[in-house]
Amino acid sequence: MLLILLEALLALVVLVGIVWWTMFSGRPKGEPPRQDDTPPGDDPPRP
Repeated sequence: MLLILLEALLALVVLVGIVWWTMFSGRPKGEPPRQDDTPPGDDPPRP
């Protein structure tokens, strides 16, 4: 029984590790701005 609990705990630790790694392993300063993005507030007025 103890072996099953240890195996389940190990699987949980691996799962949390994979999620943590995929969430926080991006670029250091985030994504670069795209060319077609305009800053908020610079939208042309609507007719």
